[in-house]
Amino acid sequence: MIVNFIDYLRDRLQTVIYCCYGGITFIVIWSLTVDTSHAHTWAEKMIPGFWSLFGLGSCAVVIMVARLLGKSGIMTREDYYDN
Repeated sequence: MIVNFIDYLRDRLQTVIYCCYGGITFIVIWSLTVDTSHAHTWAEKMIPGFWSLFGLGSCAVVIMVARLLGKSGIMTREDYYDN
């Protein structure tokens, strides 16, 4: 069932991309309406969508660190134990 869903989305990739852009646009516009008078930091108060950008950047860093760890030795060739 999940394979069929992934194939369905893969066949309509352009629509999925437009929906993601629409979601990002909605989040940024919505973040402009949030009251920032009680913000704790300068970044929260001055940068629209700060926490969304922070979350995106954090995810990118986690992915890069995981790739670095994977390539540094966690991932190895399949016949490693055969020798």
